[in-house]
Amino acid sequence: MLDLGGTTGRTCRGRSRRAFLRVGTLGALGLTLGDLLALRSAAGDAPGPGPRAKAAIVLWLWGGPSHLDTFDPKPDAPLEYRGPFESVATAAPGVRVCELLPGLARRADRFALIRSMHHESNDHGVAGTIALTGSIAGAVDLGGGVAGGALMPSTGAIVSRISGRRPGGLPPYVILGNQLHQGHKRVVGEGGGVLGAAHDPFRIDYEPGVGPVLPDVHLPEGVTADRMAARWQLFERSSAAGSASKPAEALAEHYDLARRLIASRESLSALEIDREAEATREAYGPHRFGRCCLIARRLVEAGLPFVQVNWSTHVEGPEDAGDGGWDMHDRYFSVMQDRHGWMLDRALSALLDDLEARGLLDSTLVVAVGEFGRTPRINAKAGRDHWNSCYSALLAGAGVPGGAVVGSSDRRAEFPVEHPVHPADLSATILGLLGIGAAELTGIGLTPTGTPVAGLT
Repeated sequence: MLDLGGTTGRTCRGRSRRAFLRVGTLGALGLTLGDLLALRSAAGDAPGPGPRAKAAIVLWLWGGPSHLDTFDPKPDAPLEYRGPFESVATAAPGVRVCELLPGLARRADRFALIRSMHHESNDHGVAGTIALTGSIAGAVDLGGGVAGGALMPSTGAIVSRISGRRPGGLPPYVILGNQLHQGHKRVVGEGGGVLGAAHDPFRIDYEPGVGPVLPDVHLPEGVTADRMAARWQLFERSSAAGSASKPAEALAEHYDLARRLIASRESLSALEIDREAEATREAYGPHRFGRCCLIARRLVEAGLPFVQVNWSTHVEGPEDAGDGGWDMHDRYFSVMQDRHGWMLDRALSALLDDLEARGLLDSTLVVAVGEFGRTPRINAKAGRDHWNSCYSALLAGAGVPGGAVVGSSDRRAEFPVEHPVHPADLSATILGLLGIGAAELTGIGLTPTGTPVAGLT
C-alpha cells in the first residue's frame, strides 16, 4: 500500500514527528551505470580497461569503528592497546580479525582489507566530509568552523552525475538512513556539492515495525494522496498564472517526485523486503542496519548504481531508541560484544552470501568503512576515543582479490607503516571499479585528487 501522511517515527536521535511516504509497490528502475558504460564501450569510448562493477554498496559505519576490534587486531600489543577481545584466524591464510566477527572470518577469502587508512582530522564533522568526498573543503567542525574551499561532491553524487536519471524511477544515488549529524550540526558531504543539489542522495529510512520510509517527501500531517493531488493542481494553476510563491516553487520537486513514484506502480518494489523469504530476512538480522543491507541488495538488483547504508542498530521495541553509531567513548567493550560486533558480522556476512548466491557479487562492489578509527590506547573510561591517523576499510566483490591486505599499521595500530591510503584514494578506487576515471571526472568539471589503490582495481 501507499500511505502519504504524518507519523511519529523513531530515529537514531529519538522520536520525531514527520511526514512520510510508506511503500507498497514495485518496478524497473531505469538505465544503470553498467548499461551506460556498456553503451559507451560499444561506441569506442570506454574508460580505460572498463568497469568491473555495475553498482556499489557502501556501508557507512558512522561514528568510527575501532580497527583493533574489527579488522586489524594486535594480539601481541600490550593489554591497554589490544583490549579484551581475542583475534581469530580466517579463511585467508595469515589474516586475522577480531573474535566478534566469526562469520566474516569464514568469508575472508571473499574480501580485501585496507589497514592503512588515514586523514587529517579527528572531528566527526570534518572527518565525515573528508571520508565522503575525499576533501576537507567546506567541512564544518563541531564549533561551527568551516574549512575553506567549495564543498566537493560525495562519491555517490559523482556516480549520480555520470549515470544520469531515468524518469519514473528512483534516483541513481540512494542513502538508507538518517542525515548524518554531529551533535546538532549537520555533517556535510553526502550531497552533490559543486555538482549541485540535483545530485543529492534520495534518502530512505527503515523503521522496524513500519518498513521503508521516504522522509524526503515533506507533506503536512494528515495530507492524503487525494489532497496532495489537489494541491498539485492548485500549484500548477498558480504557476501558469505567474503567481506561484517561492516556497511553493521550492516544494515543486518534492511533489513531483512523490507524484512520479505513485504513478510508477512498479518503481518501489525493491523496498518491499516482505517479499523475501523469512530465512533471508532472518540471515540479515532484525535490526535497522541488517534490514537496510537487505534493501540495498534489492536496490542494486533492480538496477541502482550506488546505495549507501548509514549504520544504526535500532530494533523494534519501545525501549530501543537506536544508538550513537560507533562513537563509544565509554561502555565500549560491552556495547561491542552485546550489539555492534554481531550485528555487523551478521549483516555483512549475509550481504556477501546473498549477492554471491544471486550472481551479483562479481558486478557489485561492497565497501565497509567509517570516518575514522578509534584510539589504540584504551582511555580511562574503558573506551576508545577518535583516531584519524590509522583505521581500516573492507572491500568485496567486483573482482576485488579475496584475502588481500593492503597496507599495514605499526605494532600498536597507531600509524600506517606501509602503503598509506587517504579517503580520496578509496573514492578513486570505488569510482575506478565503476569505470569512472580521470577522463570522466574532468568531463564533469572535477579535478581528480586520489589515486586508485594498486591491487584492488
